[in-house]
Amino acid sequence: MSLTTKDVARLADLARLDLSEEELTTFATQLDVILDAVASVSHVAQQDIEPSSHVVALNNVWREDVVTPSLPQDSVLAMAPASQEGRFRVPKILGE
Repeated sequence: MSLTTKDVARLADLARLDLSEEELTTFATQLDVILDAVASVSHVAQQDIEPSSHVVALNNVWREDVVTPSLPQDSVLAMAPASQEGRFRVPKILGE
């Protein structure tokens, strides 16, 4: 599949990019190379190979969930610039 400068101009328009004719020609050539590379990968992929997101299998490392005492509320709030009703007081955002 070969991209034309008209195809690239349409993509640039969708991305709200203002490209010159020279840039359209350059990008058309570069995008052709990228599309060819992607197409060659799809030819290599066989039906018996399961798609994966990583080359190496990932295993999550879990730690034991142990309840430990936390800092006392009064000492934590003592370090805060402002507190109210046992909570940190912060400025309103987004007009809430």
